Amino acid sequence: MTGLVIKNTGSWYQVKTADNRVIDCKIKGNFRLKGIRTTNPVSVGDHVEIDINKEGTAFITKIAERKNYIIRKSSNLSKQAHILAANLDQALLIITISHPETSTVFIDRFLATAEAYRIPVRLIINKIDLYDESDLSYTDALIHLYEGIGYPCYKVSAKTGEGIEEVRALLKDKVSLLSGNSGVGKSTLINTLLPGLSLKTAQISDAHDTGMHTTTFSEMFELPQGGYIIDTPGVKGFGTIDLEEEEIGHFFPEIFKFSSGCKFNNCTHRHEPGCAVKEALENHFISESRFNSYLSILQDANEGKYRSAY
Repeated sequence: MTGLVIKNTGSWYQVKTADNRVIDCKIKGNFRLKGIRTTNPVSVGDHVEIDINKEGTAFITKIAERKNYIIRKSSNLSKQAHILAANLDQALLIITISHPETSTVFIDRFLATAEAYRIPVRLIINKIDLYDESDLSYTDALIHLYEGIGYPCYKVSAKTGEGIEEVRALLKDKVSLLSGNSGVGKSTLINTLLPGLSLKTAQISDAHDTGMHTTTFSEMFELPQGGYIIDTPGVKGFGTIDLEEEEIGHFFPEIFKFSSGCKFNNCTHRHEPGCAVKEALENHFISESRFNSYLSILQDANEGKYRSAY
Protein backbone atom coordinates (compact mmCIF):
# COMPACT_ATOMS: atom_id res chain seq x y z
CA MET A 1 0.00 0.00 0.00
CA THR A 2 1.22 3.51 -0.77
CA GLY A 3 0.66 6.79 1.03
CA LEU A 4 1.85 10.30 1.81
CA VAL A 5 3.77 11.14 5.00
CA ILE A 6 1.80 13.99 6.59
CA LYS A 7 3.31 14.14 10.08
CA ASN A 8 6.60 13.34 11.80
CA THR A 9 6.71 13.19 15.59
CA GLY A 10 10.26 11.92 15.83
CA SER A 11 9.65 8.24 16.45
CA TRP A 12 6.34 7.82 14.59
CA TYR A 13 5.13 8.95 11.18
CA GLN A 14 1.52 9.46 10.10
CA VAL A 15 0.83 8.30 6.56
CA LYS A 16 -2.31 9.24 4.60
CA THR A 17 -3.41 6.52 2.19
CA ALA A 18 -5.26 6.89 -1.12
CA ASP A 19 -8.54 5.97 0.63
CA ASN A 20 -7.98 8.82 3.14
CA ARG A 21 -7.01 6.66 6.11
CA VAL A 22 -4.31 8.03 8.41
CA ILE A 23 -2.05 5.24 9.69
CA ASP A 24 0.64 5.46 12.37
CA CYS A 25 3.88 4.05 10.99
CA LYS A 26 7.41 3.27 12.03
CA ILE A 27 10.49 2.68 9.93
CA LYS A 28 11.26 -0.97 9.31
CA GLY A 29 14.67 -1.99 10.65
CA ASN A 30 17.76 0.12 10.07
CA PHE A 31 16.19 2.09 7.24
CA ARG A 32 18.47 4.63 5.59
CA LEU A 33 18.55 6.43 2.25
CA LYS A 34 21.63 6.15 0.11
CA GLY A 35 23.72 9.30 0.05
CA ILE A 36 21.65 11.22 2.61
CA ARG A 37 22.75 10.94 6.22
CA THR A 38 20.36 12.85 8.46
CA THR A 39 18.51 12.51 11.75
CA ASN A 40 15.32 11.61 9.85
CA PRO A 41 15.56 9.36 6.78
CA VAL A 42 11.80 9.75 6.19
CA SER A 43 10.30 13.22 5.84
CA VAL A 44 6.93 14.92 5.67
CA GLY A 45 5.99 15.08 1.99
CA ASP A 46 7.53 11.72 1.16
CA HIS A 47 5.53 9.20 -0.88
CA VAL A 48 6.07 5.81 0.75
CA GLU A 49 5.11 2.15 0.63
CA ILE A 50 3.81 0.64 3.86
CA ASP A 51 3.02 -2.81 5.25
CA ILE A 52 0.07 -2.77 7.66
CA ASN A 53 0.22 -5.18 10.60
CA LYS A 54 -2.61 -6.78 12.55
CA GLU A 55 -2.58 -4.01 15.21
CA GLY A 56 -3.52 -1.45 12.55
CA THR A 57 -0.16 0.31 12.55
CA ALA A 58 2.37 -0.16 9.78
CA PHE A 59 6.01 -0.21 8.75
CA ILE A 60 7.39 2.11 6.08
CA THR A 61 9.28 -0.17 3.70
CA LYS A 62 10.18 2.08 0.77
CA ILE A 63 10.39 5.76 -0.19
CA ALA A 64 9.54 6.86 -3.73
CA GLU A 65 12.14 8.96 -5.54
CA ARG A 66 11.93 12.57 -4.36
CA LYS A 67 11.40 15.54 -6.67
CA ASN A 68 13.40 17.57 -4.16
CA TYR A 69 13.90 18.07 -0.45
CA ILE A 70 15.38 20.70 1.84
CA ILE A 71 17.74 20.16 4.75
CA ARG A 72 18.35 22.39 7.74
CA LYS A 73 21.54 22.04 9.71
CA SER A 74 22.00 23.26 13.23
CA SER A 75 23.45 26.77 13.48
CA ASN A 76 25.77 25.68 16.28
CA LEU A 77 28.81 23.44 15.95
CA SER A 78 26.67 20.32 15.66
CA LYS A 79 27.01 18.14 12.59
CA GLN A 80 23.36 17.13 12.85
CA ALA A 81 21.17 17.72 9.79
CA HIS A 82 17.41 17.35 9.46
CA ILE A 83 15.22 17.06 6.36
CA LEU A 84 12.49 19.68 6.80
CA ALA A 85 10.27 18.41 3.98
CA ALA A 86 10.26 16.69 0.58
CA ASN A 87 8.57 17.07 -2.82
CA LEU A 88 7.98 20.81 -2.57
CA ASP A 89 6.61 23.18 -5.19
CA GLN A 90 7.68 26.26 -3.23
CA ALA A 91 8.75 27.60 0.15
CA LEU A 92 7.25 30.60 1.90
CA LEU A 93 9.66 32.20 4.34
CA ILE A 94 7.72 34.14 6.97
CA ILE A 95 9.71 37.13 8.24
CA THR A 96 9.06 40.12 10.48
CA ILE A 97 10.72 43.53 10.55
CA SER A 98 10.22 43.81 14.31
CA HIS A 99 8.54 41.88 17.16
CA PRO A 100 10.91 40.00 16.55
CA GLU A 101 13.29 41.19 13.84
CA THR A 102 14.33 38.63 11.23
CA SER A 103 17.96 39.21 10.31
CA THR A 104 18.98 39.45 6.68
CA VAL A 105 21.67 36.84 7.41
CA PHE A 106 18.93 34.36 8.37
CA ILE A 107 16.91 35.25 5.26
CA ASP A 108 19.94 34.87 2.99
CA ARG A 109 21.00 31.54 4.51
CA PHE A 110 17.51 30.18 3.93
CA LEU A 111 17.44 31.51 0.35
CA ALA A 112 20.88 30.06 -0.44
CA THR A 113 19.84 26.67 0.92
CA ALA A 114 16.61 26.73 -1.11
CA GLU A 115 18.60 27.70 -4.22
CA ALA A 116 20.89 24.73 -3.63
CA TYR A 117 17.85 22.43 -3.58
CA ARG A 118 16.14 24.27 -6.47
CA ILE A 119 13.10 25.27 -4.43
CA PRO A 120 11.45 28.60 -5.37
CA VAL A 121 11.01 30.95 -2.39
CA ARG A 122 8.56 33.75 -1.70
CA LEU A 123 9.03 36.11 1.23
CA ILE A 124 5.96 36.79 3.40
CA ILE A 125 6.44 39.89 5.56
CA ASN A 126 4.02 39.43 8.45
CA LYS A 127 2.74 41.71 11.24
CA ILE A 128 2.63 44.86 9.10
CA ASP A 129 -0.21 46.08 11.33
CA LEU A 130 2.40 46.57 14.10
CA TYR A 131 4.92 48.60 12.10
CA ASP A 132 5.62 52.29 12.54
CA GLU A 133 6.74 54.60 9.75
CA SER A 134 10.39 53.61 10.12
CA ASP A 135 9.52 49.89 10.01
CA LEU A 136 7.39 50.36 6.90
CA SER A 137 10.16 52.28 5.18
CA TYR A 138 12.60 49.46 5.95
CA THR A 139 10.01 46.93 4.73
CA ASP A 140 9.82 48.70 1.37
CA ALA A 141 13.63 48.74 1.15
CA LEU A 142 13.77 44.98 1.79
CA ILE A 143 11.11 44.36 -0.84
CA HIS A 144 13.06 46.47 -3.35
CA LEU A 145 16.21 44.46 -2.57
CA TYR A 146 14.76 40.95 -2.73
CA GLU A 147 12.34 41.47 -5.61
CA GLY A 148 15.25 42.97 -7.56
CA ILE A 149 17.09 39.66 -7.09
CA GLY A 150 14.04 37.63 -8.10
CA TYR A 151 12.27 36.74 -4.83
CA PRO A 152 8.60 37.88 -4.78
CA CYS A 153 7.57 39.59 -1.53
CA TYR A 154 4.16 40.00 0.08
CA LYS A 155 3.09 42.25 2.96
CA VAL A 156 0.51 40.60 5.20
CA SER A 157 -1.10 40.75 8.60
CA ALA A 158 -2.36 37.45 9.94
CA LYS A 159 -4.22 39.43 12.62
CA THR A 160 -6.13 41.88 10.37
CA GLY A 161 -6.31 39.68 7.27
CA GLU A 162 -4.48 42.14 5.03
CA GLY A 163 -2.80 40.33 2.13
CA ILE A 164 -4.15 36.92 3.19
CA GLU A 165 -6.20 36.33 0.03
CA GLU A 166 -3.09 36.94 -2.06
CA VAL A 167 -1.22 34.32 -0.02
CA ARG A 168 -4.17 31.93 -0.30
CA ALA A 169 -3.99 32.22 -4.09
CA LEU A 170 -0.24 31.48 -4.01
CA LEU A 171 -0.88 28.20 -2.20
CA LYS A 172 -3.59 26.80 -4.50
CA ASP A 173 -2.77 23.33 -5.84
CA LYS A 174 0.84 23.50 -4.59
CA VAL A 175 2.83 21.76 -1.86
CA SER A 176 4.26 24.67 0.11
CA LEU A 177 6.73 24.71 2.98
CA LEU A 178 6.17 27.47 5.56
CA SER A 179 9.23 28.34 7.59
CA GLY A 180 10.59 31.19 9.67
CA ASN A 181 12.14 32.23 12.96
CA SER A 182 10.22 31.48 16.14
CA GLY A 183 7.75 34.26 16.84
CA VAL A 184 7.11 35.53 13.30
CA GLY A 185 3.46 34.46 13.47
CA LYS A 186 3.64 31.35 11.32
CA SER A 187 1.06 29.42 13.37
CA THR A 188 -1.25 32.45 13.45
CA LEU A 189 -0.95 32.74 9.67
CA ILE A 190 -1.78 29.04 9.21
CA ASN A 191 -4.75 29.40 11.56
CA THR A 192 -5.96 32.31 9.40
CA LEU A 193 -5.61 30.22 6.24
CA LEU A 194 -7.22 27.18 7.89
CA PRO A 195 -9.54 28.54 10.63
CA GLY A 196 -10.64 25.11 11.87
CA LEU A 197 -7.09 24.07 12.67
CA SER A 198 -6.45 26.08 15.87
CA LEU A 199 -2.68 25.56 16.00
CA LYS A 200 -1.13 26.57 19.29
CA THR A 201 0.38 30.06 19.31
CA ALA A 202 2.52 31.80 21.92
CA GLN A 203 3.28 35.32 23.01
CA ILE A 204 6.59 36.96 22.16
CA SER A 205 9.08 36.94 25.02
CA ASP A 206 9.19 40.50 26.40
CA ALA A 207 12.68 40.03 27.76
CA HIS A 208 14.31 39.15 24.46
CA ASP A 209 11.66 40.10 21.84
CA THR A 210 11.97 36.59 20.46
CA GLY A 211 9.46 33.88 19.78
CA MET A 212 8.90 30.77 21.81
CA HIS A 213 8.61 27.43 20.02
CA THR A 214 5.00 26.25 19.54
CA THR A 215 5.54 23.71 16.74
CA THR A 216 7.79 20.81 17.68
CA PHE A 217 7.43 18.64 14.57
CA SER A 218 6.67 18.97 10.86
CA GLU A 219 3.11 18.41 9.67
CA MET A 220 1.18 18.67 6.38
CA PHE A 221 -2.28 20.21 6.16
CA GLU A 222 -4.57 19.85 3.16
CA LEU A 223 -6.00 23.10 1.78
CA PRO A 224 -9.66 23.42 0.75
CA GLN A 225 -8.64 25.15 -2.50
CA GLY A 226 -6.24 22.27 -3.32
CA GLY A 227 -2.66 21.70 -2.28
CA TYR A 228 -0.91 21.29 1.05
CA ILE A 229 0.98 23.50 3.45
CA ILE A 230 3.77 22.07 5.57
CA ASP A 231 4.27 23.63 8.99
CA THR A 232 7.77 23.29 10.40
CA PRO A 233 9.25 24.06 13.82
CA GLY A 234 10.33 27.69 14.21
CA VAL A 235 14.07 27.97 13.90
CA LYS A 236 16.38 30.38 15.70
CA GLY A 237 19.27 29.88 13.29
CA PHE A 238 19.81 28.39 9.89
CA GLY A 239 23.03 26.51 9.32
CA THR A 240 23.95 25.99 5.70
CA ILE A 241 24.47 22.73 3.89
CA ASP A 242 27.96 21.52 3.03
CA LEU A 243 29.29 23.47 0.06
CA GLU A 244 32.65 23.90 -1.58
CA GLU A 245 34.02 27.44 -1.30
CA GLU A 246 33.70 28.15 -5.00
CA GLU A 247 30.10 26.84 -5.05
CA ILE A 248 28.63 29.16 -2.43
CA GLY A 249 28.34 32.15 -4.78
CA HIS A 250 26.28 30.02 -7.19
CA PHE A 251 23.38 30.18 -4.74
CA PHE A 252 23.34 33.99 -4.58
CA PRO A 253 21.82 34.80 -8.01
CA GLU A 254 23.24 38.33 -8.25
CA ILE A 255 26.72 37.19 -7.21
CA PHE A 256 26.58 34.30 -9.67
CA LYS A 257 25.53 36.70 -12.43
CA PHE A 258 28.57 38.97 -11.99
CA SER A 259 31.01 36.14 -11.24
CA SER A 260 31.18 35.24 -14.94
CA GLY A 261 33.29 38.38 -15.35
CA CYS A 262 35.88 37.39 -12.73
CA LYS A 263 39.44 36.79 -13.87
CA PHE A 264 39.61 33.40 -12.11
CA ASN A 265 37.01 30.64 -12.44
CA ASN A 266 37.41 29.68 -8.77
CA CYS A 267 37.26 33.26 -7.48
CA THR A 268 35.84 33.51 -3.95
CA HIS A 269 35.33 37.29 -4.30
CA ARG A 270 37.40 38.20 -1.26
CA HIS A 271 40.98 39.05 -2.22
CA GLU A 272 41.51 37.80 -5.77
CA PRO A 273 42.54 40.33 -8.46
CA GLY A 274 40.18 41.03 -11.33
CA CYS A 275 37.05 40.23 -9.29
CA ALA A 276 33.91 41.41 -11.08
CA VAL A 277 31.77 40.72 -7.99
CA LYS A 278 33.82 43.11 -5.82
CA GLU A 279 33.52 45.72 -8.56
CA ALA A 280 29.73 45.22 -8.69
CA LEU A 281 29.62 45.58 -4.90
CA GLU A 282 31.52 48.86 -5.05
CA ASN A 283 29.12 50.11 -7.74
CA HIS A 284 26.09 49.08 -5.63
CA PHE A 285 24.83 46.41 -8.03
CA ILE A 286 25.19 43.92 -5.15
CA SER A 287 23.97 44.92 -1.69
CA GLU A 288 26.35 44.95 1.25
CA SER A 289 23.93 42.92 3.39
CA ARG A 290 23.78 40.14 0.80
CA PHE A 291 27.54 40.14 0.32
CA ASN A 292 28.08 40.00 4.10
CA SER A 293 25.72 37.01 4.28
CA TYR A 294 27.74 35.35 1.52
CA LEU A 295 30.95 36.00 3.49
CA SER A 296 29.42 34.52 6.67
CA ILE A 297 28.63 31.27 4.84
CA LEU A 298 32.10 31.30 3.31
CA GLN A 299 33.58 31.66 6.79
CA ASP A 300 31.55 28.66 7.98
CA ALA A 301 32.99 26.60 5.13
CA ASN A 302 36.53 27.71 5.98
CA GLU A 303 36.12 26.83 9.64
CA GLY A 304 34.51 23.48 8.85
CA LYS A 305 31.75 24.69 11.13
CA TYR A 306 29.09 22.58 9.44
CA ARG A 307 30.60 19.15 9.05
CA SER A 308 29.21 16.38 6.89
CA ALA A 309 25.74 15.26 7.94
CA TYR A 310 25.02 11.72 9.01
